[in-house]
Amino acid sequence: MKSAYLTAIRVENYARTTEKTYWQWIRDFLRFYDGRRPRDLGAEEIHAYLGYLAVEKQVAAATQNQALNAVVFLYRNVVKKEVGDFSTFPRARRGKHLPVVCSREEVSALLGEIVGVECLITRLMYGTGMRVSETLRLRVQDIGLDRKEITVRSGKGNKDRRVPFPDSLRDDISAHLSWRRRLFEEDRKKNMHEVELPGALARKYPAAPHEWKWQYVFPADDYSTDPRSGAYRRHHILPKRIQRAVRQASKKAGINSRITPHTLRHCFATHLLEAGQDIRTVQELLGHSDVKTTMIYTHVLNKGPLGVVSPLDTL
Repeated sequence: MKSAYLTAIRVENYARTTEKTYWQWIRDFLRFYDGRRPRDLGAEEIHAYLGYLAVEKQVAAATQNQALNAVVFLYRNVVKKEVGDFSTFPRARRGKHLPVVCSREEVSALLGEIVGVECLITRLMYGTGMRVSETLRLRVQDIGLDRKEITVRSGKGNKDRRVPFPDSLRDDISAHLSWRRRLFEEDRKKNMHEVELPGALARKYPAAPHEWKWQYVFPADDYSTDPRSGAYRRHHILPKRIQRAVRQASKKAGINSRITPHTLRHCFATHLLEAGQDIRTVQELLGHSDVKTTMIYTHVLNKGPLGVVSPLDTL
């Protein structure tokens, strides 16, 4: 079952995190029915499982929807069994939550407490609005210093987009890339300079995994075994390293809100809107398919399309 699942989800080019999460839910679904074969289960059993998650486990709406998506993938792509129209299955409704946003002063204090390459990464995230995974997956050829732009490849929804390169980071990024080139040359002397390529690019361009332009901008400190291919090579820095750095920095900076690397993306969007940037431009920079997703940032503005003035302030 697992081998068939891995083949199906990798053909669809899902992210590794999604691959791992879906398999956890599929295992939980099968354990709920004492290991019965998925082909012997149907819509009624799926309804019962989702009800169990919502009522007994009291999982969040997003978690229930994630579990449903995993089971849907199992039946559509692995079992190849029709169990009715999945769109009619009752999905938990998500509550409306406003994003956590820091002031410019808080962002400055936060970034001031981060050191090393983590500092460069978090500053780049705040300056471009990139997600942590998008930042860590950057390749050398994605950085356009002359064009003052960064190309984000295969972002959420497998979409490419361009974001502006913060001019204040030009010297730091240039110095980092010089160091990165030296590391690449050292790896090449050891014949350890091969890098993972997305999709089937490695088969289409056999020399590409060994080229400088395809190297990760933010490499890991050491080599590791690729869980998919089994290849032993240098990967990029893992997200948990950035998550830990941001968490520790927020405590040192005395910020009481729960701060994560994604908070920097929220701050990027909100601060642009506060500065008078057009919301359609912000939507494009964030890579949102629908402007309604971007509109949530107008709710945390002191001024803006949905901003209001308290009647107390008019007395």
